[in-house]
Amino acid sequence: MQISVGTFNLNNLFSRYNFQGEIKAIKDNATTVDSKISYEFTHDDVYRFRTFMGKLVKAKNAEDTEVIANRIIDMDIDVLAVQEVENIDILKEFNDNYLLGLYKYVVLIEGNDPRLIDLGLLSKYPVGKITSWQQAVHPSNPNKKIFGRDLLQVDILSASRSKKLFTIFNNHLKSQFVPFGKNKAEGTISNNKRRKNQSEVVRNIVLSQMRPSSKFIILGDMNDSPDSPQLKQLVKDSELNLFNALKNPNETRPAKKDNPGPATKAWTHRFKEPGKPAKYELFDQIWLSNPLKNNFVESWIDRRTKHKGDGSDHDPSWIVLDL
Repeated sequence: MQISVGTFNLNNLFSRYNFQGEIKAIKDNATTVDSKISYEFTHDDVYRFRTFMGKLVKAKNAEDTEVIANRIIDMDIDVLAVQEVENIDILKEFNDNYLLGLYKYVVLIEGNDPRLIDLGLLSKYPVGKITSWQQAVHPSNPNKKIFGRDLLQVDILSASRSKKLFTIFNNHLKSQFVPFGKNKAEGTISNNKRRKNQSEVVRNIVLSQMRPSSKFIILGDMNDSPDSPQLKQLVKDSELNLFNALKNPNETRPAKKDNPGPATKAWTHRFKEPGKPAKYELFDQIWLSNPLKNNFVESWIDRRTKHKGDGSDHDPSWIVLDL
């Protein structure tokens, strides 16, 4: 039996009211239009405006939503870990209305992120135990939650539910983004430290939950390269003994031409500062436990057609296992 498992950062899959008025028609005899619009709410507890860094968080562009949906439909992955989703209702609606009910099982637990971007999972196979690690802490700061989002642990079961096939650990580690106006050097050091501590906690959690004989997959948006010092404690750990399933992936299409272009096919994120060459990095990673290594068949990345990305600034990646 072959089963495909992947990860995709959906890039702000939000659905929120913006309260923007649109004038679709003007009477023939009208010469002026009063653009002032007023909203009156009779109950203070039935609405709220959600903002991040002083700005209203808006719904994902409908065209971009269609694009990521079409990519998912074309990939037809059996188990897909996702990041940056507003809530479970939005993920269910996305599955029903955009993916045409492709996935029978939909998982999402509200996490810690102030922007309300959560981790989720879409699966054609039944799911078993679901665990959120959003309350986990790092020993260096036991009074603060280490995950800005969460670490989502999900057991994937056989179609008959008679056995557990493997366990998924879905990640979304600290971003490299430094807000405008902040000291970039200090912000980078802080972000790297947070990501390093997060990866250490992921390692400790996985070791506490899994046995040497366990079949598990650590994947998601790691926001760093596999060979970075920040991820070393996790991906190079001798006890975990992980296998990098995306070391030499296939591409659904060649990368869009760039100068210079990516050095390898193993990348899912492109970032370009003005006046500097683009950086191509494998942010969206898939790591297999040693007992799953012999089940590995191949890996893929769905390559974008635009430099900025198709519906997301991340390209989805996935693997095929023969179980």
